[in-house]
Amino acid sequence: MVKLNALALLEKKGKTKYWLYKQLGMSYQNFNRMINNETKAIRYENIETLCLLLECTPNELLVFVEE
Repeated sequence: MVKLNALALLEKKGKTKYWLYKQLGMSYQNFNRMINNETKAIRYENIETLCLLLECTPNELLVFVEE
């Protein structure tokens, strides 16, 4: 399963979920689902924005976790 690693990257940068939420400018409900890996799809533009904000690559942002 592919999971979003944004919370770990946020912690490394010393930033909060609230900071990321404000930067992305999306609804809190959609943001929360995305961050907590409760969504089935993430738009490319959101992946790009997350990578720019967290100063990471898609390889660092998305991780493969065996169930």
